Amino acid sequence: MRAIVQMVVRFMSVQTDNPLLVKAQYRAFSRQIPMMYFILLSSTWAVASTHFGHAPAELTVGGPILLTLVCVTRLWQWWRTRHQTPTLEVAATALRRTNMLSIAIASAFTLWALSLFPHGDAYLQSHLAFYMAITVIACIISLMHLRSAAFAVAIIVIGSFIAFFATTGQPTFIAIAVNVVLVSFGMLTMLMVNYRNFAQMITAQQETEALSNENLRLANLDSLTELPNRRACLARLEDELRAAQAGGTRVALGIIDLDGFKPVNDVYGHSTGDRLLIMVGRRLEATVAPSGVFMARLGGDEFAFIVSDAGRDIDLVEFGDSICSALRQPFMLPEATVMIAGSVGIACADGTLEPGELFDRADYALYQGKRSKRGLSTLFNAGHDAQIHREARIEQALKGADLDSELSVVFQPIIRISDESVAGFEALARWDSPIMGVVSPSEFIPVAERAGIIGSLTRPLLRKALQAASAWPDHIRLSFTLSAHDLNPEDGVAAVIGIIRAGDVSSRRLDLEITETAFTHDFEQVKRAVALLGRLGCGISLDDFGTGYSSLSRLHALPLNRLKIDRSFVAGLDGRQSSIKIVRSLLALSRDMGLECVVEGVETAAELATIRELGGELVQGFHFSPPVPLAQTAGLLDRFAGRSRPRLAVHG
Repeated sequence: MRAIVQMVVRFMSVQTDNPLLVKAQYRAFSRQIPMMYFILLSSTWAVASTHFGHAPAELTVGGPILLTLVCVTRLWQWWRTRHQTPTLEVAATALRRTNMLSIAIASAFTLWALSLFPHGDAYLQSHLAFYMAITVIACIISLMHLRSAAFAVAIIVIGSFIAFFATTGQPTFIAIAVNVVLVSFGMLTMLMVNYRNFAQMITAQQETEALSNENLRLANLDSLTELPNRRACLARLEDELRAAQAGGTRVALGIIDLDGFKPVNDVYGHSTGDRLLIMVGRRLEATVAPSGVFMARLGGDEFAFIVSDAGRDIDLVEFGDSICSALRQPFMLPEATVMIAGSVGIACADGTLEPGELFDRADYALYQGKRSKRGLSTLFNAGHDAQIHREARIEQALKGADLDSELSVVFQPIIRISDESVAGFEALARWDSPIMGVVSPSEFIPVAERAGIIGSLTRPLLRKALQAASAWPDHIRLSFTLSAHDLNPEDGVAAVIGIIRAGDVSSRRLDLEITETAFTHDFEQVKRAVALLGRLGCGISLDDFGTGYSSLSRLHALPLNRLKIDRSFVAGLDGRQSSIKIVRSLLALSRDMGLECVVEGVETAAELATIRELGGELVQGFHFSPPVPLAQTAGLLDRFAGRSRPRLAVHG
């Protein structure tokens, strides 16, 4: 019995275990309130008007006025909240109040109607029976989304209707009462079905919304690190830029690129690389957490952060440097303890830029930082903006240039220390543009690489270099640098091989230099390309050795003949113990691997003396000669004749 009572109580009360359903009941019911009160009041005044002169004024006028005031007051209370989005507490309170008031209002209308019955004839009594029947049906329909109130009204009105009209002994009224009971029962049955369907629909919407939210979360989540992904980062940046424009503040975007991640990935495998990225993501999150900075993974080994209401430039740089410092700490992996680093590019905006433009600026700052101060943060500035415009002009000029006539080659000698003879020349590109004037190779070559047109420069430069080398003695070698783009795809390598075979210089006199940055591309393709060039008889040199991309496994994987120590380790070598240790180690490594080693950037006699003491054999730099045109190479060969050298061949 107790269980039945509890079930009835639960059935007749407002349950809050499904907040979405309660709010939906509130919204649906509030839309039907005006119609319910309109039916009640219009029917009530219609009945009152037919009883004027037959019943006392307190019943035909006073009663309807009182009931109207109650209904209008309730209608006004609902009308005030029509545009509000209710909380669970507000919706539940309103529905519970309706439950209670429905009992009182239903009782009041029923009592008023039955009070009129003795004062009318058969027609007026029939009108009352009709009034009670249609109003209870209208109320059941209007209260269908509040099941408990609908049942309460039905029980009060129909129960009173049956009890009262059954006592009249009038067969017509008894038949009407039975008919109303049957119709009301059918209506309540339909109400139960509709309410169940309504509840199921709300539950389905809730599940669909939850699934949609989960899908949206997953669509904006990096599955590996569980950080927001590029899509989420762009959306957040767009919101922050709008807020900055409205509030007159600045937003800062930082892009983080890991230095040294690819060798770890190649040596230990992708699963280890993935674990490293997870650890990097957690460390970055922990680093920025106190400041509330938004952190995301863009993909690969790139991450990004967004700083709202960005402060001073110096503070942003210090913040970026703190991230770089955190990344320099060792990562303890099951396979090994690895050391990597990170470079950061930062750009600011006040809301006037599009997200893509701010991304481009941060990416450009990162690119410039990796060239000049790897492992630190670089802030995009006015100089970078000017450089972007200049590089855009350079790119357009390159694309429209007559490269065969505008490009030229100069040559810098590579000197053998033991007898100070010329071992070879390195070919270096020069560009004299009729539009831009003389453009430094440090400017136009990176632009050509980024624009994907470096191959169109490599081919005429290689032909010119080979043609020049044909004038040198056979023991003088030619060094020529290939871009990573020349090694990818294979048709680029085929074009290089075709030019070498068509030239008048033996491929065995040619040293093709590849930079360590080529390792950041498809390494397997680089291996295949280098193998093809090696089988052709060309020497393979690794340029810029020691700048951070190489791993010993990669050095062993390539058929190298020579290493070139980057000039950054040579500047002021005679006075820097750290540089001396690095150069000594690199020279020892090249000897252990059976490779020649060229030390670049030698500019002073003191630097040369130090390299000689360290066991260096081949050097290159302004101490001996700057790059010179072909016509001056003969003079250099005579100047650095060494102790025994064949004379320069004369070609007519």
